[in-house]
Amino acid sequence: MKRQPSWADLYAFEVTRTEHTPLFRQIYLQLRSAILTRRLRPGTKLPSTRELASQLGVSRSAVVVAYEQLLAEGYTAGRRGSGTYVSSDLPEPIEGRRRRRKKPVAAVASNDAPMQSIADFVDVTVQSDQRPFNLGRTLVDARTAELWRKLNGRLFRSLGPIHLGYSDPRGSIELRNTICDYLRAARGARCDPEQIVVTTGTQHGIDIVIRVLPGLSREVWVEDPGYPLTRQALLAAGAKVRPIPVDRQGIDVAAGIRSAPNARAVFVTPSHQFPTGVVLSMARRLELLAWARAKGAWIVEDDYASEFRYGGRPLASLQGLDEGERVIYIGTLNKALFPGLRIGYAVVPHALLRAFVAARYLMDRQPSTLSQALVAAFMEEGHFAAHIRRIRLLYRDQRDELVAALNYRLGEDLTVDAPDQGMHLVAFTRRGLSDIAIERAGRQHGVIVRAMSRLYVAAPARSALVLGFSGYPRHTITPAVERLAQVVEAQSKAPRRRQRLARAQVRGPV
Repeated sequence: MKRQPSWADLYAFEVTRTEHTPLFRQIYLQLRSAILTRRLRPGTKLPSTRELASQLGVSRSAVVVAYEQLLAEGYTAGRRGSGTYVSSDLPEPIEGRRRRRKKPVAAVASNDAPMQSIADFVDVTVQSDQRPFNLGRTLVDARTAELWRKLNGRLFRSLGPIHLGYSDPRGSIELRNTICDYLRAARGARCDPEQIVVTTGTQHGIDIVIRVLPGLSREVWVEDPGYPLTRQALLAAGAKVRPIPVDRQGIDVAAGIRSAPNARAVFVTPSHQFPTGVVLSMARRLELLAWARAKGAWIVEDDYASEFRYGGRPLASLQGLDEGERVIYIGTLNKALFPGLRIGYAVVPHALLRAFVAARYLMDRQPSTLSQALVAAFMEEGHFAAHIRRIRLLYRDQRDELVAALNYRLGEDLTVDAPDQGMHLVAFTRRGLSDIAIERAGRQHGVIVRAMSRLYVAAPARSALVLGFSGYPRHTITPAVERLAQVVEAQSKAPRRRQRLARAQVRGPV
């Protein structure tokens, strides 16, 4: 009988308990590296969790967690009754490169497009509406609120000299160190504190990117449907925006290459696509990285709600796969904590760092030293991680409450599934109902929903409602769904009334 290859035959593998990296993450990272470099070929069967745990001398639970993360991110696939195999749909490997610093960008590209129509791009009053189920709202519990007050008082009692003058436009080294450690551990990012630039949030980071990337006047990919403020900012800067369709695997990279093969950049939300919620598949991630490297293009990764994943650990970032420094990673603490905080961050490739910092300095001089000191202390003392654990459970309960209420009250008119990640869900309409009509009528009944069909540019639009569930106490959800149900039922009856009238006209008088 032919001997099956052992784990030692497949890949030289070891873990150590002297490292600060948890055992499960060591296993995950080495397996991922072996898969990406094709040392483990597509279709290769992995050893059972018991077998690998025995060979490595670790607990089986560490191997199980590593396998679950690989499965969630698309590196492996399970076959019922057979085992775990390396995914067969991954593209050709991305050749590893030594990370090296590139020369800074010589000059910040300017945009000469006229700006007179920028006031028409966005309704700035929509986002501030506090009624359910508007997007972008958060909650904090009593524990976080009390800690925030204590840290704030301590900060003001010891007001240091750093607050009495101007400081580093990148942000304080204490906060950048903390953010860097967090991103390495939680998002699998490749970064050092020098690459971190503190911003006021995602939109600020994207605006700086648009100012410093060369060649955006040629072509830029955006997701279709996608986040409207990113597209509007690009249009306002004179970029030639190419909408690329999104399907169940995320942005269609092949369609992007056919549409604009020489685009200079792509703006994506790979971990939780806005608004559909799909995750960019591993095959597409590698395909996107390969295209960017071949064309010298840039990938702007908007990782806007990665902390809130309700089924397993958060997925690793796209930036963490990038060995060619083609990904600009944009993140925010405004959704993890609260939007009034106004602190985000960017992980900037070395080739763009000098231009990025210069643009940030010219726009806003520096971030608030008071806010930075407060957030750094909150994170360094372990309060941030504890806050995320508590709020993740809270948001999961609110998500479940909203899904249950929608299915119970509007199951005949809407199709909704509980998302695995994020702070909003999508409810697709049935029976030809118009999401735009429901959006308009809902506002009159005290309910804010977003029509997803408005977020399409060129792809065939789907009618659906986008509802945020993160910023509303659980007891307010069911009454708000009841008001929404009245709106939807009124819209549902209107077409049926028109059909009855049409049939009566066809029959004529009796």
